[in-house]
Parts: sequence; structure tokens; C-alpha cells
Amino acid sequence: MNKNLKKKLLRLRSIISEMGSLLVAYSGGVDSSLLLKVAKGVLSNNVLAVTANSPLYPEDEIKQARKTAKKIGAELIIIDTKELKRKAFVKNPINRCYLCKKELFKELIKIARKRKLNYVADGSNLDDNKDYRPGSRAVREFGVRSPLKEARLTKQDIRELSRIFRLSTWNKPAFACLASRIPYNEEINKNNLTKIKKGERIIRNLGIKQVRVRLQNNLARIEVPSKEIPTLINYRKILINKMRKIGYNYICIDLQGYRTGSLNEVLH
Repeated sequence: MNKNLKKKLLRLRSIISEMGSLLVAYSGGVDSSLLLKVAKGVLSNNVLAVTANSPLYPEDEIKQARKTAKKIGAELIIIDTKELKRKAFVKNPINRCYLCKKELFKELIKIARKRKLNYVADGSNLDDNKDYRPGSRAVREFGVRSPLKEARLTKQDIRELSRIFRLSTWNKPAFACLASRIPYNEEINKNNLTKIKKGERIIRNLGIKQVRVRLQNNLARIEVPSKEIPTLINYRKILINKMRKIGYNYICIDLQGYRTGSLNEVLH
């Protein structure tokens, strides 16, 4: 571990230690898994992980979250969220992420108070400042802490520390909720989310771990890392057949390849 990374880790541990007790908004992803790992090491049983079970996330994500939390040795609670019953969210406005986080943090704060935990924390990191993230407004409004960001840890730092701590998530592909595949102001519904979920599963079964199926009406705009585009082309006939069976009339590959925040490109 280099000197700079070691300094950031010491700072992270100090921040968490000062918090005394903590509820971690736990997705099972790279960031929140590292936060949970370090928090468990510092606070022992004074840390609780809470995961949201929602149509916005594939079932496999919940399973992996359970598995990772168990390996870390942290207590995990899974709560059901009801985003699709909220009209404002379903309309998919540009601040959709804020609406979602607002409801989630309300529930997490209730749980934290009931369990007499001092803080609620999320896995935001320093690199999150580079993209449009309306959910950060909810973080500020509800006083949610972001220890990884406070310690100035970048995504690369987090992956490296996760590798050192032997967390299975260290090289896990970045993941965002399935609603992020739907253009703003186009309705979010269970049917669309299911199509996206099935479409991404089809592509992962081809051996491609990082994938986004962006839904635009009945068109699937597929994003994979640039080096994986030839793989999609090689499986072209199989891909077209399977994607049409789940409801897509048109299937296209984004030649720019996978990149985070592509949904927000229209905002610039």
C-alpha cells in the first residue's frame, strides 16, 4: 500500500471512529462494501448494514449483498421500498434520483434512531463529484455522512483497498439502478424494468460483465466496454433473436462503448 493510500485509510478509520456508531446504506457494491468492511473493523457491533429490496435492482444484487455482508461479519437488514407506487418517481423527472434517495433516507434514519445509531452513511466517493447526481441533495438534506468522500478516496483507491482487504467486490463492475437506463421524462414501470433486467442478463451470459441496456421506446441501445463490442457482433444473430423475444423491436450497439453517466450527456 502506497503512502498516500495508507494516509487516506487512516483518515477513514478516524472519521468512522469519531462517529461512534453507524448505519451503512448498503448496496453490496464496491464502495458500500469497503465502507462496511472498515466500519465493522473499527466499530465492531456498533454498525448495521441496510439494503433496499426494490424492482429497480436485479435479484442477484440482493443475493450478492447478503453474501458479502455475511463474509464481513456485519448485521444486515433488508427493507422493501415502493418507488413504483410514487407518481412523482414514476414520471421519471430529471431529479428522479433525489426523490428515490429522499424516501430511502427517511426510512434509514428511522431505523438508525430505533437502533440508537449516531449516523447514517452512504458509499459516495470523491469521483462522484464529476457527474450529475441529484441524489447528493438528499444526502445533504438528511445529514447523511459520506466517509469515503470525506477521506478523499477515489474509485481507484476504493478498488485497491478492497483488493488488499480481499473483498470479492474489488473488481465488481459499476452498477446503477435500472431506472438509470430510461431517458428522463419517459415513464418508469415494471414492464420496462423487466425488459432491461432480462436484456442485461442475456449479454452477461455472453461473458460480458459490464453492460447497460438503455431503453428508448422499443429500442435497446447497448453499452459495453469498447473491447467487448466485437463479441456482441460475433453473437449478432443470437443477440437479435433473444432481445426480440423479450420485447425489443430494434437493437443497436453504442459505438462509444460503456461510460458512466451517459444518460446525462443530453443535459450538457
